[in-house]
Amino acid sequence: MLLQESPTEYLDQCRQALTAEQTASLAATNNWSHVDKAQVHIDWDLLYKEIALLIDNSSPSSPQVQTLMTRHYSISSRFYPPSQKAYIGLALFYRENPDMKTFHNAYHPQMVEFLGEAMFHFSKDKL
Repeated sequence: MLLQESPTEYLDQCRQALTAEQTASLAATNNWSHVDKAQVHIDWDLLYKEIALLIDNSSPSSPQVQTLMTRHYSISSRFYPPSQKAYIGLALFYRENPDMKTFHNAYHPQMVEFLGEAMFHFSKDKL
């Protein structure tokens, strides 16, 4: 199954998980004061540049892409370790938030779609 083929009810649960986990984490960590946000942005920039090079010739579920998704999850986990549903919720957030979609698609016009499917596969296999 693909992210885009998932039932609406399940995707709503993923959105809710993201909201709940982020809210709890923000409250528990003084708005993520423990995170070196500048370093996170550097690390995501490097990672997204690597992913962009693979989009046209790789599957989101390929071993090479999934290795990069391990890094993506690790960077995301600097804020808090998202559950499977919250991580899928993050992929949905990238797709549904206009600013996040613009940011990610600046790396490659299909980045949000590709990244979402890659995150979905990672979450199903690893979380």
